[in-house]
Amino acid sequence: MPHNRPSTLTWGHQDNNVKAAWEKMDINQITYFLHLADTLNFTEAARRSGVTQPSLTKSIRKLEEELGGPLIYRDGKDSRLTALGREIQVEFMRIDTGLMNVRELAENSVRGRRRVLSIGVAPTIAPNAFTGFFQHVLTQLPSIEINVHTLQADEGAAEVLSGKYDACILPSAPKENLKLNIQTLFRERYLLGFAKGHALTRFDEVPVEQMAREPYVDRLACEFRSQIIAHFMDRDVLMHPRFSSEREDWVQHVVASGSAVCIMPERSCTVAGIDARPVATLDMSRDIVLVSVSGNGTLSELRQTMSMAAAYQWSE
Repeated sequence: MPHNRPSTLTWGHQDNNVKAAWEKMDINQITYFLHLADTLNFTEAARRSGVTQPSLTKSIRKLEEELGGPLIYRDGKDSRLTALGREIQVEFMRIDTGLMNVRELAENSVRGRRRVLSIGVAPTIAPNAFTGFFQHVLTQLPSIEINVHTLQADEGAAEVLSGKYDACILPSAPKENLKLNIQTLFRERYLLGFAKGHALTRFDEVPVEQMAREPYVDRLACEFRSQIIAHFMDRDVLMHPRFSSEREDWVQHVVASGSAVCIMPERSCTVAGIDARPVATLDMSRDIVLVSVSGNGTLSELRQTMSMAAAYQWSE
């Protein structure tokens, strides 16, 4: 256990008690308290910890004595963390993450395995802009593997905080959170996509009335779908989709066949045979971000990956 208190935590008048507590801290106390903070129920926390309730209660009380203040208000079914308890929870989560990293490193070393970075990617983000970056990361960090997962529609930064993914690539920055490290990668515009050789190719900027004459494909998974619809409705342009899908590959194949057009992010094309142009009056873009957990408990390889993302040249 570390003997120096984390600099990110404001201990106030309890500094001396906390410093002394670090000297006596038992790793089990960290686990017990995190389970209690998560459940706010001594019985359930004891079950998760694999100990009896009296043992867990005794451990928590000992921890409170060592830290010099109560960590949880015991008010029947309405138990809740104190201000000190909430601060301790954040720091213990960092420590617990660090301990898990140590165990994993030791296990990987013994078994000769590589560290795996699990990265979730929003389904509307194409791989085009990332293949070079990931190759760069793998070259610089030969001890890791990258495992990419497609996020569900309702998944995002919460899955990073829960530990389901080490990082996520998202089409917009999540709500600001001190526990998150948010790195903006690049911005991409929304353009009108159509088949190569289409008559719209002659325009540097497609007039709205020209676009409205074309059969339209509705990208149901588009994060800005409602804003795009509202934008054109405000200009008395009502698009009548003849085809719609949540699958980007289906949408793009329809567009590439020349059967219809669609509004799409400029770097999202993965199907050959698609061209794109800006639409007059439509000035809409999205910021692609890489999100991970912040703090010293973060995997060193992930911190290095985030640093490489910040320095990478994301221009096309």
